[in-house]
Amino acid sequence: MVHDATCSIGTELAALRSTAAVVIGSDIDEVRLAMARHNVPDVALCRADALHPVSRDTVVLLDPARRSGGRRRFDPRDYVPPLDGLLDAYRGRATVVKCAPGIDFDAVRQLGFDGEIEVTSAGGSVREACLWSPELAEPGVRRRACVLDRDEVVTDADPDDCSAGPAGRWIVDPDGAIVRAGLVRHYAARHKLWQLDPDIAYLSGDHVPAGVRGFEVLDELPLREKVLRQALSQHDCGQLEILARGVDVDPDALRRRLRAKGHTSISLVITRIGSGAGERTVVFVCRPAAAVR
Repeated sequence: MVHDATCSIGTELAALRSTAAVVIGSDIDEVRLAMARHNVPDVALCRADALHPVSRDTVVLLDPARRSGGRRRFDPRDYVPPLDGLLDAYRGRATVVKCAPGIDFDAVRQLGFDGEIEVTSAGGSVREACLWSPELAEPGVRRRACVLDRDEVVTDADPDDCSAGPAGRWIVDPDGAIVRAGLVRHYAARHKLWQLDPDIAYLSGDHVPAGVRGFEVLDELPLREKVLRQALSQHDCGQLEILARGVDVDPDALRRRLRAKGHTSISLVITRIGSGAGERTVVFVCRPAAAVR
């Protein structure tokens, strides 16, 4: 049995009916509860405050409000209901809490959460983070990334043997869920890739994983606009994409200044490599390649 204790208008209840044996819902807002009764008339509903559990022997789904007046709330204690209150109210029970993907995972741990944090992406964008209580989490897993577009799952229980080195034939920008979950090394190890820098998420290799868009390296240059203009001219660049990590670069402003006027598509991958006295900014001039399934 699944209890959606913040059911609102019943969106999750409608989806859960096809997977759970029994679903029930509750919400403190009478108006939204009336909308839920209209949307899922066959589901048992009641008015209740999620901070005061009204069910037992159920898996509890919680989706606290993360916006107020159109503005996003970043502190999980400012959610409605507050995350710390929810964690306390349901401690020791099978629960899953939906959160914003940008939530501070360290802050969540400081609230006493000791389960699994899952980050999910779809359509190339990170969509949400979910907190699975220890009762529902996979043993030995604390972080998980789910890439729905290609049905790929990476966890911190996977091997993370990954070196750092010069760029190979391809550069790969991992999916945002993998980056957000802190699983870049685990993903690289799975696909026999390596990092360009131990602290930067860009990966490289002699192949591109199936279903992933790659960038074929043509040149490696310093971040000097005159040099970049010359390189773009040599490659007849007309459509320019700029990706950047670890550097203070405004891609839109740089694209305008480089004034590409050719006919081919080129991607610039700009990144910091090294640290301290050995730190340098590198620009990889690349030919973008569509994902191959």
